[in-house]
Amino acid sequence: MPCGQEITRSSRRRSRSNSKESFCQTNKLMNSKALIDTANALVAGDKGLLAMDESNPTCNKRFAKLGIPQTEVARRAYRELIVATPGLTESISGAILYDETIRQKTKDGTPFAKVFGEVGIIPGIKVDTGAKEMAGHPGEKVTEGLDGLRERLAEYSKMGARFAKWRAVIAIGDGLPSRGCIESNAHALARYAALCQEASIVPVVEPEVLMVGEHTLERCLKITQEVLRNVFIQLNCQRVLLEGMILKPNMVLPGLTCPEQVSVDEVADATVNCLLRTVPAAVPGIAFLSGGQSAELASARLNAMNVRFKSRLPWALAFSFARAIQQPALEIWQGKETEVQEAQEALYHRARCNLAARRGEYNATVERDGWKRSPQGGTSAKHLVSAE
Repeated sequence: MPCGQEITRSSRRRSRSNSKESFCQTNKLMNSKALIDTANALVAGDKGLLAMDESNPTCNKRFAKLGIPQTEVARRAYRELIVATPGLTESISGAILYDETIRQKTKDGTPFAKVFGEVGIIPGIKVDTGAKEMAGHPGEKVTEGLDGLRERLAEYSKMGARFAKWRAVIAIGDGLPSRGCIESNAHALARYAALCQEASIVPVVEPEVLMVGEHTLERCLKITQEVLRNVFIQLNCQRVLLEGMILKPNMVLPGLTCPEQVSVDEVADATVNCLLRTVPAAVPGIAFLSGGQSAELASARLNAMNVRFKSRLPWALAFSFARAIQQPALEIWQGKETEVQEAQEALYHRARCNLAARRGEYNATVERDGWKRSPQGGTSAKHLVSAE
């Protein structure tokens, strides 16, 4: 073959290779920008996330305590109560749904995810399949759900989900947690996050150090720091774009049965100092889980962090609460159609309390005096839900 023809063919191959590489780079940049934009939107405007991703067994357990039928019909009705709450978008940027929930629709046939999207609340989805007993580690659990996750993420994306959530649980006890438990859960969180970003879905990474136990604040601080350090080591190993994710950690708290309970300010100081030592500045936001705290305490502790530290932190401190927003509304509703409006007002009130906490403006007056819907759809300050 003449030398000139070989050079020409070689040049063409290089050109095609360069074009393919350029196309891949362009797609990667576009994907990165979409992830970063969504992650920033989830913590923008002093808003936070509403976690309504309770599994069916968990939802049924809460229903049973209040005498509500444990059926798909009742679960759908309760979720529609939340989805249809007027003004929720004023305080909520995103809503985390469960597999059953993202497939459910309002009475008029509109998918819940579409309703949220139309009012400016970003739909998200819980994708783990639960924490299971960890072999060889009595008293510890590892979260499962990586098998088939790529395909499920593609399906959820088509249904409107733009972010996802995966929860790992770490127990504190005698000899717990083990290094094996921490590292296994951190690795699973990182693999999940990488798969999410591949699908252009923002991962919410939730390593929860549980409140259950007698451990002190200092013990929780030590364990939470160790867990978060391991999580970010694994996230970097899996090449996760930190600017395109949200961290959902526990606050640093003494155990529920610890005799040495501490002040709101002590929790704020310990939690923020822990995060400053472990969370890279590239992460756009930290959305705390409530983890069984009362609604009022969760708001007060988030408020103290923002009052004391907001102006000098590299990331936003937001919320991703479930019971701490939902529980008062659920207790009012109790499965009764006649209580829907009052339950929605309670839900709206709790969301507004956490908006105030992000601004460092939450106090007893805000807790006592909620914002009630006026007949014209505006808001007015009237008594809604007492602090008691």
